[in-house]
Amino acid sequence: MTFLIFLVIVLVVGLVVAWYDGGQEEQRLITQPVDMSEIRS
Repeated sequence: MTFLIFLVIVLVVGLVVAWYDGGQEEQRLITQPVDMSEIRS
């Protein structure tokens, strides 16, 4: 029973850290269109 509680706590802490860390990184905006002709060749 205690192992199950420990596992849940570890998962919750991991999710909180991942959510917090992901929110800190600023998003990269697409500033120029991608040239599709290079991809198709």
